[in-house]
Amino acid sequence: MRLVASAALAVAAALAVGLFTGVVPTEPATPEAPQVDKRQQWLIQAGLELTPRQFWLASGLVGLAGFVLFALITGVTTVAVAPATLAFFAPKLYFGRVRDRRLSEVQRAWPDGLRDLVASITAGMSLPRSIEALSRSGPEPLRRAFARFPHLSKALGTVAALEVVKEELADPTSDRVIEVLILAHQRGGAVVPEILRDLADSTSRDIWTLEEIATQALEQKINARAVFALPWLVLVAITARQGAFRDFYASPGGLIVVIVGAIMSGVGLLLVTRLSHDPDEPRVFGSASIRGEG
Repeated sequence: MRLVASAALAVAAALAVGLFTGVVPTEPATPEAPQVDKRQQWLIQAGLELTPRQFWLASGLVGLAGFVLFALITGVTTVAVAPATLAFFAPKLYFGRVRDRRLSEVQRAWPDGLRDLVASITAGMSLPRSIEALSRSGPEPLRRAFARFPHLSKALGTVAALEVVKEELADPTSDRVIEVLILAHQRGGAVVPEILRDLADSTSRDIWTLEEIATQALEQKINARAVFALPWLVLVAITARQGAFRDFYASPGGLIVVIVGAIMSGVGLLLVTRLSHDPDEPRVFGSASIRGEG
């Protein structure tokens, strides 16, 4: 057991080196041109300044730590594999929730933000000045999103600054809104306030629909994950002490039971996850590299 734990800690140390240096110790570094693909887009939406490789290295570190912990608790390495797998996917599940919350906050803020823009334009301000005012006094999620806009606008121009904000948000709803703002800035005219009012109303209806779909699917997702996790937590509990249960699961027969149970649990979770997954809305107005990955 000590040998297994020592080997796992050694691998964990290697992964930690890769995480903090960005280089996997067992592979030679090869220069690659940075690209924004779906995995990188997911990390941007979750607010993480990591590459996909660094994120999965960190997840592997968490999984190995979980394996060592549960192996020491139960004394049976095969029993520790399933909880370690849960620990490996825990960062993705957690930051998936963070991503959903961030996107939802920005989406819910757009109707009020658009009405603030309409009020500013009606008061005689230009669209760029109105967006700068939004970055100072608009809804909190949009203030964070447009915090860099005044500086970017002076350095790059209004259109380029809006494009940067759009790619930082990486959200289909924000894509549509910002594209309309770009067109409104380029075309101008007295119809801009009316266009923004209509956009605020349509965005409100879209948000209401998305929230209703998410609410209806939430209970099924929670139940599916609980059904997968609870048996393995019970298994850890009954093997935490010396006795017949630990002896059985340390035997070849126990290994077979664990393997069969893990396969059945994994297949069941995969089916439930795929059946309950709501497809992400494609970023029609996203960057060319992102669209190419889709």
